[in-house]
Amino acid sequence: MSIDSLPDDLRRLGLASREIEVYSAVLDTGPSDLDDVAGLLGHSAEDVRVEVEHLVRQGLLAYSGRDGRELAPVEPNIALQQLAAARSAELQRSHVAALNAYRAYRRSVSQQPTGELLEVVTGASIIDRVWHIEESAESQVLRFDSPPYHTHAVPNPVEVANLERGVDYRVVYSRSAVQNSSYYAGNIRPCIAAGEQARVLPSVPVKLTVYDRRLALVSMSSVEAEVNDSLLLVRPSSLLSALTGLFEASWRAALPMHLDKAVPPALSPVNRRVLELLSTGVSDDTIAELLGISRRTLSRHLEQLTTRAGALTRFQLALHAAREGWI
Repeated sequence: MSIDSLPDDLRRLGLASREIEVYSAVLDTGPSDLDDVAGLLGHSAEDVRVEVEHLVRQGLLAYSGRDGRELAPVEPNIALQQLAAARSAELQRSHVAALNAYRAYRRSVSQQPTGELLEVVTGASIIDRVWHIEESAESQVLRFDSPPYHTHAVPNPVEVANLERGVDYRVVYSRSAVQNSSYYAGNIRPCIAAGEQARVLPSVPVKLTVYDRRLALVSMSSVEAEVNDSLLLVRPSSLLSALTGLFEASWRAALPMHLDKAVPPALSPVNRRVLELLSTGVSDDTIAELLGISRRTLSRHLEQLTTRAGALTRFQLALHAAREGWI
């Protein structure tokens, strides 16, 4: 974790922007009283008192000094573990909320026109609907990506075109998607290169795409797809809100798939891709297959990376990459 990325890292753990400002100010200045911190931020003491008290309760700051009025940072390990656990619990709550919202919909569906909230698309018309909806995206697309694919895992020129015209894409891939060498080469890599923000989880909770927070496509799982080739279109409703919340919680929990600009430019393209794939958690055999190299060649590239990072183990390499903001 680098100092420059600290605000973003703390925001992912759940701290508010004003709390991050206060905490960073105390880290910069050392032990300071409330008035000093407020003055440094250009606010009154009363304006920052709530944030200070919250940081103290969380265990990130503590009062010290002879008069007990000075604020000082506290060793943050326990506090950070508690924040991370809270985010994990939030993910679980979002998962449960999505399930409950859908069950609530099913209970009330007999009282509402189904066409207003939910539409079922089946058979050959699925692919046409998917491409049409994708082309009409205006500002933002959120996606859980996992096989199988209605579009047969072909390259996605629509996404690349959307990215070029300013549509923001955030995609959480399942590990099984990354392990598919043809899909990784023909779809994932080109989309990341075009500007897609990509992260990875061991598995995703549902196959989902949300367009402009106004329409969601929910596909069947691998098992369900074998017996029921269908797609659900979910329009603005509590179910759509819950699905969007599920994505946001999963996004916060997922690991980045693409490298940060802080990666040393001297790294070769192959070494950059090795480091990128290491962060997804796939096996060495899969990395070698995705890169089209032998295991021996992969071992040589890993040795070059650990040497550059001054590391002896992969764990140390991961710590260095995280500390320096490479990923």
